Amino acid sequence: MTDTIDDTQRNWARVVGIAYLFAIIPSFFAEFYVLDQLIVTGDALATAANIVANERLFRLGTAANVLVFAADVLLIAGLYIVLEKVNRNLALVAVLFRMLETAMLLIAALNDLDVIRILTADYMQVFEPDRLAAIARTSLGAHGAAYNLGLMLFGLGSPVFCYLWLKSGYIPKALAGLGIISSVVVAICAFTFIIFPEAGKVVTVAFYGGPILLFEIAIGLWLVTKGISPPRSGHADGMISGVVLPMRKQPA
Repeated sequence: MTDTIDDTQRNWARVVGIAYLFAIIPSFFAEFYVLDQLIVTGDALATAANIVANERLFRLGTAANVLVFAADVLLIAGLYIVLEKVNRNLALVAVLFRMLETAMLLIAALNDLDVIRILTADYMQVFEPDRLAAIARTSLGAHGAAYNLGLMLFGLGSPVFCYLWLKSGYIPKALAGLGIISSVVVAICAFTFIIFPEAGKVVTVAFYGGPILLFEIAIGLWLVTKGISPPRSGHADGMISGVVLPMRKQPA
């Protein structure tokens, strides 16, 4: 029954919108600013030196990611509460994919904490600096691999939620359609990178991350400012229709 909306759905729809918008700044800070400042491509020693010299910045990046993942949990719960009336089974499938995504991204955060431990723990100083740098760089690579798997899981769950948005008529159909298409693009690209990692040098973050970022900003603003409303007659066929989460930069 999508023709009636209760207060619980309305309230959680706004929580979803806030969660979408809240996650953008810390995600970009952690995955673009911090990594760009500290990682030197092809030079593990320089990267290790940057991280040790800027340990607080590196930790702030990890903490920012943890905040994003906490927001993800609220986001996923809210999406289920708002959309389970449309199709409870599909909503549950989407929740499982998205929760697996969040768990995978938490593993990436654990890898980041391992990097600090490898480079600064007293008991690790028995290794030569170049060996420590290589081990730390490998852990940073695991961060990227975990994010790639997380993005693939996101690309499996997000289209299902967006399909439920489309069927519900709670938001403009064009917005839900953008979510479906952009989520599928993320899934295809993430899966491709697993098989052909060199494709990451050709397919830019802007290509597969831009559309989903646009969707998340748009739906976040829509839900915060307008909320959700029952579909018009004929499930809003005549209505004018009308963003894991910013893409993360993946250390190789």
